[in-house]
Amino acid sequence: MKYLKFVSALIIVLSGLHLTALSQQDTTTLKNIINKTSKIPELYPVEKVYLHFDKPYYSVSDTIWFKAYLTTDQNMPSPLSKIVYVDVMNSQDSLVSTLKYPVTNSMAYGNLPLDPLNFKQGNYYIRAYTVWMLNFDPDYFFTKTIPVGAAVDKELLTHFSYQTSNADKGQVINARIQYKNADKLPYANKTVNWKVISSFEEVSKGKGTTDQNGFLNVSITPRKNQVIKKGQLVTDITIADKETLNSSFKFEAVDAANDIQFFPEGGELILGVPTQVAFKAVNAKGLGIDLTGTITDQGGNTITSFKSSHLGMGSFYVNMEEGKTYKANLSFKDGTTKTLDLPKPVASGIALQVNNSNPENINLKIVANNAFFEQNKEKGVYIVAQNAGVIYYAAQTALMSQVTSAKIPKDKFPSGIIQITLFSAAGQPVSERLVFILRLDAMNLNIKTDLPSYKPRQKVKMTVTAKNATEQLAGHFSVAVTDEQKVPANEDAQPTILSSMLLSSDLKGYLEKPNYYFNKTDEKKLADLDLLMLTQGYRRFTYSDILADRYPKITMLPEQGMNITGTLRDRTGMPVKKAGLRLTIPGRTYSAEALTSPSGVFDFQNLSIPDSSQVVISAKYGSGGSNMMIMVDPAPFPEVTHNINKADEVMNIDSSLSTYLDNSKKQYSHLRQLKEVKITGTAIKKVSHADYPTLSALPMMADHELGPERFSGCNDLLTCLRTMATGLTFENNNFYVSRDFLAGKRIPVQIFLAGSPVDPFSISSVNINEIESIEIFLRDELGTVNRTYGTNGVISINMKKAVAGKKMSMEELRKLLPKDNMVTLEPKGFSKQREFYSPKYTTPNSTSKDLRTTIYWNPRVVTDETGAVTFEFYNAEGKGTYKAVVEGLDKNGNPGRFVFRYTVK
Repeated sequence: MKYLKFVSALIIVLSGLHLTALSQQDTTTLKNIINKTSKIPELYPVEKVYLHFDKPYYSVSDTIWFKAYLTTDQNMPSPLSKIVYVDVMNSQDSLVSTLKYPVTNSMAYGNLPLDPLNFKQGNYYIRAYTVWMLNFDPDYFFTKTIPVGAAVDKELLTHFSYQTSNADKGQVINARIQYKNADKLPYANKTVNWKVISSFEEVSKGKGTTDQNGFLNVSITPRKNQVIKKGQLVTDITIADKETLNSSFKFEAVDAANDIQFFPEGGELILGVPTQVAFKAVNAKGLGIDLTGTITDQGGNTITSFKSSHLGMGSFYVNMEEGKTYKANLSFKDGTTKTLDLPKPVASGIALQVNNSNPENINLKIVANNAFFEQNKEKGVYIVAQNAGVIYYAAQTALMSQVTSAKIPKDKFPSGIIQITLFSAAGQPVSERLVFILRLDAMNLNIKTDLPSYKPRQKVKMTVTAKNATEQLAGHFSVAVTDEQKVPANEDAQPTILSSMLLSSDLKGYLEKPNYYFNKTDEKKLADLDLLMLTQGYRRFTYSDILADRYPKITMLPEQGMNITGTLRDRTGMPVKKAGLRLTIPGRTYSAEALTSPSGVFDFQNLSIPDSSQVVISAKYGSGGSNMMIMVDPAPFPEVTHNINKADEVMNIDSSLSTYLDNSKKQYSHLRQLKEVKITGTAIKKVSHADYPTLSALPMMADHELGPERFSGCNDLLTCLRTMATGLTFENNNFYVSRDFLAGKRIPVQIFLAGSPVDPFSISSVNINEIESIEIFLRDELGTVNRTYGTNGVISINMKKAVAGKKMSMEELRKLLPKDNMVTLEPKGFSKQREFYSPKYTTPNSTSKDLRTTIYWNPRVVTDETGAVTFEFYNAEGKGTYKAVVEGLDKNGNPGRFVFRYTVK
């Protein structure tokens, strides 16, 4: 498939330029840039994943419903990958769940039940990707923060705030907590014990009493000569005799100073050239903060004044003169001030300047100062405009004056980020500018209902239409209808198919309020979007790498189906060629066969394995099968990274989601959890590190313990442990204690398997079903292990053992031993798909409660050539405003979104 698409006349001379005769070398230079750039979409096509969710937040016991859209160039359906992955991490950056879905027509349909066993109240981080996307920067994965509250049997509601100050005697963190009961009445005059954990150590503790409004003030002071950067405040409030309730609060005691960065248009300030300088100011939490300011020279003269336009972003113009220096004098919205030196200008330079306010054209200028112009007069310069490596515009001209103007028609480009680069006569990039093209006429979505308003439980007939200026459009969409009284949301803050496909999927870093630019777009929002282009980092690739033939390294091919690969070897370790293997699923009539290649590699292709299924691969059907070793390749998995959208986390879920959780409390009232009852009796002792003499001197309690259920579906222990080992960092084929590793102490952790020291790669083939637990020790208090092995920290993999006193026959013993010719594993199968339940009310006076928040979810809304589709559903019993959201892609790859509201009364 050809991914490179050029405009019909690629080498275009810019309109309005002063033309000169250009040499053959000039044309060759531009062709070289184009030819090398063309390899990006041809050999390294970009895949994008977007997830449309039914709601922005949830409660424990809810089900998250979502649809995945998988696209490539110009948001057309991707032919590359047939499987999409969705990972769920908690706020401690630990993997909670991985979902795997087959992709059909570049779409997948998923759900995630938030069961009380695995999900607690907190912020969860969702990311979606394909195996092909693992070859590139994980910053381009789809990501979203989803708050989850708890409503069932909730006895304690809290609200937490804190401030950090640095006094003469050191750091002080003042926290304030309010405690309320389930009826939202304050816990007054109650005793609270608290402690602060930082870097896995207790650094402060104390005791206090709540006031009549349930408030407790806590003053946290770290140990002498220490500073708390990140911590967790753990509290226990005594609400009755011998009855306590605990809660914990994360905090980051960062420097409260605001920060600002300056971004000269085109990349540099140039002496003698009037230049637009964009800026972005953020507070300590990474959120934009508004400001006003002035630019003054060294004599104190005011050159210009300015103010931010949106989320701390704005711009001003400055013309730097030789021999002068300039300062920015800033006043932030929070009352603080700051004075900074502006970057120094270069003595000789050329830059791109763009005015993107015209709806028809990009108005572009090439501006050189006198020094650069005199050195490069009549030399060729080149313009290349591309998106994701696909070139949509290229041009060349000779430098005949210091200012060269041009107009580029916007209809040459698709919607999205366009990277415009200016190249010198030698073909080197010298200036760059990002612009955003928004084709509002590409697809117009609309929703209509058969009635202007409805009654509770009444049937709704809804029609979705898709069209542009000339035709009705066929496309694939998803529709979510929610009760807006129970699910209020900030439209600007939510990622949408427009903000994701066109903006954030091509930008690095955190993007605040991404849908602001697409929600009722006007001239002001387009101008703010242009400021974002000037200030936000974006580089899927750099021209310096491309021109030097430094392309991405590909280690994983796109998944066209579920495959299990590996190598078959004999007892000497040599690969076995042309040997037959068989794959079966015990208890199912499912099997597959494969033949090894000349290098002993086998590949079971296009499997259909349900999640949590046990798979057996056997080589005994070949000659000499009893002397074979089957080595299965580990499944690729990205490292668990920090949540780049951390600023979107909700600190106080109880109060922020109060309306939603009040409804959830009623909705799930039948799911009362039984209180724990302790029964004293003889318990079967579980294997721990204390059962191994080598590790008996370690503390009785490990810093972290992983139970066997955490490794369900894992077929390579090392790969899984790399993402689950809390407090550890895996680097250079070793584990390290994270806090020491970051401080420069690079002494590896020692791994023990059933009490015996092993290297990390030795644990890859450990039978997951035989693991009792894995204990992680970040400290060896007595130093017995660290001194003996020259290591720092311990991982103890504790294996199950037979119950004492039971005799085993030789046959039973043989069954426990691993088979040379057979391997049993639990590969990650396809996650279960479920249908959204939508009730039908045939009798209007139903006595059952209907407290649904998601009224209707349909991920399979398809418009045909008429551009329309109609469906029906029933309202819940709630009155007020219901909100319907439709998102999707038309046949031409144009993303669309429409929000419709109707009244239930």
